Amino acid sequence: MLERLSISNRLIFLLLLLYILLLDGSSPRIEDAFGRVHAITRPHEFQYDLWMLRAGWLKLQQASLGLPGYLHRSDQIHIVMETVRLAKAILHAEQELARLFADPALLDKQAASEPLRAELHRLNTRYSQLAPIAEAIIQAQVSHILVEAGLALGGQPIPPVLYRVSPTPLNLVLSSRHKIEQITAVSLDPNLPLEEQIRIEDQVAQATNLSTLVVPVGGVGVYPTMVMRTHLFSWQIGTIIHEWVHNFLTLRPLGLNYDRTPELRTMNETAASLVENELAPVVLARFYPFLTASLPDLEPAAPTPIPSLAPTASRRAGTLLLAGPWPTLSDHPSTFDFRAEMYKTRLHVDELLAAGKIEEAEAYMEARRRFFWDNGYPIRKLNQAYFAFYGAYADEPGGPAGEDPVGPAVRALRAQSRSLAEFLYTIAWMDSFDDLLQAIGQSPTAP
Repeated sequence: MLERLSISNRLIFLLLLLYILLLDGSSPRIEDAFGRVHAITRPHEFQYDLWMLRAGWLKLQQASLGLPGYLHRSDQIHIVMETVRLAKAILHAEQELARLFADPALLDKQAASEPLRAELHRLNTRYSQLAPIAEAIIQAQVSHILVEAGLALGGQPIPPVLYRVSPTPLNLVLSSRHKIEQITAVSLDPNLPLEEQIRIEDQVAQATNLSTLVVPVGGVGVYPTMVMRTHLFSWQIGTIIHEWVHNFLTLRPLGLNYDRTPELRTMNETAASLVENELAPVVLARFYPFLTASLPDLEPAAPTPIPSLAPTASRRAGTLLLAGPWPTLSDHPSTFDFRAEMYKTRLHVDELLAAGKIEEAEAYMEARRRFFWDNGYPIRKLNQAYFAFYGAYADEPGGPAGEDPVGPAVRALRAQSRSLAEFLYTIAWMDSFDDLLQAIGQSPTAP
């Protein structure tokens, strides 16, 4: 098959095989250390290898056609925006369908929902026709900006930017109870009902005495990367860039050692978030400048409720992570600062756990969860796993990361770097937090 592929397609094919080997070989198998966890989750675990092979083959076929190159720029923009509008219409139809089936006054729900189900089928069919073209267009646009930023070799980002819109897996996060630290995570079927998610959380917690939490993810840094379907276009562009950074780092020490220590995990995620924060606005301004006026029609100013949550997430060696926007039941109250309150919560939890007061810390977190609920933030469970999960994203001060020194150190490295490329190439070759401290002129951590 290889002799039939172009040079660029051969590179994609070989990188796909490399990523599958890295993801399989560098991560400790969950059954090696947590056989009881695997026994509970096995029927519901997500199979990445098969997904990557199918998505990779589709990308090879798309690349061989080179379709975006035959489309005028205005046609490219029209196709991309049409997929965004379709995604919004699909989301609305799905929510309306769920409402119909929840209505106790409707006796024949199948008949009542038939027109809506037919419309949903039409929308999904049209979306499936346009989405691969839109993906190829956005891949080329992001690649162009990466080249301009100096993140390319021979005029090509390595690895090439490849992503696929797909249902993304749920993530079962396991943390110690006596200390906030992610021990491992297990990817689960994206269609797992909420009651089954809670059952798995409870069973694993009882079997291991660990803090557990199942969370949604919006992007996964396999290759090609997975990105959830959404009408939040600027979020989607940022996620594509964020996950490409993880692909970039996987070929270097920082990414290869992603899950070796909590510090390295935070270094990976914070670096990816910083690149995303800088380059996503550039992509939008360059190719979609008209969105400054029309964006409110595509993306509501306030974060959407939980069913439409658009998180940013990544996967490296079996670990998945997520970062905002934070779910809310309504517009942010002007007097309520979510990040500040979550920061305050994390600090006190750390103090209680350091004093060995585990039960008191868990009671405090439940009280704070209710406090957040009363202020419009429907957090289902606030525990050690929650902070271990969200705290790895430290591109901004405060929030669930608390006083973790890793995020500020990564931000300091970016501030002293002459360019984004210099920052990323520098941090990519680090394999310890001490490397980062040394680079910014601080003393290494105590052994």
